[in-house]
Amino acid sequence: MSAAKTNEVLLEARKLTRRFGGLVANQDISVTVARGVIHVLLGPNGAGKSTCINMLSGDLPPSEGTITFMGRDITGLSAAQRSRVGIGRSYQRTNIFPQFTVLENVRLAAQSRNQQPWRIFSKAMEQKWALDKAHACIEEAGLGKRADWVSGVLSHGEQRQLEIAMVLATDAQVLLLDEPLAGMGSDESAKMVELLKKLRATRGILLVEHDMDAVFAVADVITVMVNGQMLESGPPAQIRASVAVQQAYLGTEESFHV
Repeated sequence: MSAAKTNEVLLEARKLTRRFGGLVANQDISVTVARGVIHVLLGPNGAGKSTCINMLSGDLPPSEGTITFMGRDITGLSAAQRSRVGIGRSYQRTNIFPQFTVLENVRLAAQSRNQQPWRIFSKAMEQKWALDKAHACIEEAGLGKRADWVSGVLSHGEQRQLEIAMVLATDAQVLLLDEPLAGMGSDESAKMVELLKKLRATRGILLVEHDMDAVFAVADVITVMVNGQMLESGPPAQIRASVAVQQAYLGTEESFHV
């Protein structure tokens, strides 16, 4: 990725609105994901963060607004189509094949970008390139010593690392991560924070997260959402000092543990 430029805008959403009947779940949401930047969506439960990330990934079409990826309008593309152009997604619940090894999970993810779904399993053993790709992504995600382990016996944190390795195997330039630290202990959270910082160097990352310590440790940009709308967006220092944000979500500045 020698030609990659830090701060190059990869994914841009403009004035996204999503309605469910008479309910407005998101209204006029505009966010960008740039290479070399970790952008965090922060807000209380029900703020509309998951709706936003679902629109960005293609799991949910917007009612209004546009989404572009590297200058191309992708508003009408499905989640599978967005994956093929370079947008990867992890979900709140672990999404792996627990009966398969770490290597098998990541190899299948690598092949999913280049094969029709019904051909993935039949061709798996014939694709050396997929094995090589899988090994590289497993190493990058910090699971090199677990490649031959059955995924179901991994710790929760390691399963989240595996999900990220699977996203990397699709050659994603943008990683959309929905609560990647949820349910982790302090050691696992620290390991995930370091992994995200490392991945940021060559990709753009947008994540939804509730772990306040982790948010302020990893974020370059934070967008705070309340009631389906953007309250404020900016660098962590700006968000931490914002009276509006403190009143709406975070509490007083003295309560921050950062």
